[in-house]
Amino acid sequence: MPHPSRRSDVEPFLAMDVLSRANALEAEGARILHMEVGQPGAPAPTPVLAAARAALEGGRIGYTEARGLAGLRQAIAGYYRDTHGLDVPLSRIVATTGSSAGFNLAFLAAFDVGDRVAITAPGYPAYRNILKALGLVPVEIEVGADTRWALTPELLEAAHREGPLKGVLVASPANPTGTMTTPQALKALSDACEALDIRFISDEIYHGLVFDGEQETALSFTNKAIVINSFSKYYCMTGWRIGWMVLPEDLVRPVERIAQSLYISPPELSQRAAAAAFGARDELEAVKAGYARNRALLLERMPTLGFTELLPVDGAFYLYAGIRPFANDSLAFASRMLEEAGIAATPGPDFDPVNGRSYMRFSFAGDHAVIAEAVDRLADWLPRAG
Repeated sequence: MPHPSRRSDVEPFLAMDVLSRANALEAEGARILHMEVGQPGAPAPTPVLAAARAALEGGRIGYTEARGLAGLRQAIAGYYRDTHGLDVPLSRIVATTGSSAGFNLAFLAAFDVGDRVAITAPGYPAYRNILKALGLVPVEIEVGADTRWALTPELLEAAHREGPLKGVLVASPANPTGTMTTPQALKALSDACEALDIRFISDEIYHGLVFDGEQETALSFTNKAIVINSFSKYYCMTGWRIGWMVLPEDLVRPVERIAQSLYISPPELSQRAAAAAFGARDELEAVKAGYARNRALLLERMPTLGFTELLPVDGAFYLYAGIRPFANDSLAFASRMLEEAGIAATPGPDFDPVNGRSYMRFSFAGDHAVIAEAVDRLADWLPRAG
């Protein structure tokens, strides 16, 4: 009997496993408060929905060119012009089936089997799993309080001395920590990559969701970076599966060739809808204000419950919290919290296989009443959990 491929032997995405169990409990009648998955609680903004309806009424929805509709790419170029003062050529912009497709395309186009690619720990688990599934070697660089949970050129250079790196991926704001890499630090990383001949990939999917600090795109410092962004987070379009990449010139055609065979094209309906998202700023800023309110609530209440180790929450919509006062194993802690308190959150090993058992990630992207109820439930459950 044939066996599954070795490339399929990657770790499960624990946030999705928690979601699956939470859904099963809800099907049995339980009321579950969801803080496990990083998706906005708000629907897509009004202009997006209107554009989608118009596209549906306009006739056939079909394939587009693999790089995406010109209208969408023009809208993305306008975003960089308006937000960052940059003129990004349409030729370097590629629409993707969510940021997930962007990571696949970047890794496939930029690296060969066996290449070493640096990521941070804690960090988004899909980076590690996609790299492994593609036959690449993820090099997880531990970051901590001494660098404010951000990668530095010194840490990158040390990893490169241990074994040559072909690439590095950084996210700002980061998942699960929510911490920002300052513009100065981002430039320093970009410069270090150029000096060491390392591909620099900048995950900017949480841009727009910054509460403390200054966001900047890697494109402000180099035209050699691979920048990946998405309509899922700030633009509230997770289920539409639409994102984009900005590529250095040498990777445009390789990415296009791979995309043609893997995806043909991103969904046309989602592309037409996404082009309207940049005109929904007022509506989206109101959603962001709701996240800010949730963030303030958690930063005020969680320490009073005993969560004394909270990482800086500069942006995104996550609180990464130490659980040492309550437990030594966040996998067991998350399971008990879900089954006994009805609160779904993600255990830290999803993001850090080495130190993650001491941490939990709580998403605060949901409705304020839900977040408040979850904190009240925690206050009631934690004394009993011990």
